[in-house]
Amino acid sequence: MLATIATVVAGLLGAGLVLMGASALIRPQGAAGFGIPDAPVDDPGFRPWLRVKGLREIVPGAFVFVLMAAATSSVLGWYLLVFAGIPAGDALVVLRSGGPKATAYGVHAATSAVMPATGVGLLV
Repeated sequence: MLATIATVVAGLLGAGLVLMGASALIRPQGAAGFGIPDAPVDDPGFRPWLRVKGLREIVPGAFVFVLMAAATSSVLGWYLLVFAGIPAGDALVVLRSGGPKATAYGVHAATSAVMPATGVGLLV
């Protein structure tokens, strides 16, 4: 039962990453919600960087689905455990740049907590 719940949560995490990444590709100014203050989102020269961010969210999100389809649940669990380092790092970057604590903790740190919990659920 725990593995089933963890697999569903992993799928939701993957879908969330793909949707956020697609949003950054389609409307890069919207990616400014990342939490870094004074990001020049209206600067046309900065928008390609936001699109890069989007692509770097889509690929690991899609990889969740590849692992769900082609690997054991423990492989997916280990992937989520390791991958949790990215939102943890994002939270630190937002905090160190003076960004909103609500974004750092409520988005990035929360994701960083859900990912390893899900990973452990897949390893049990």
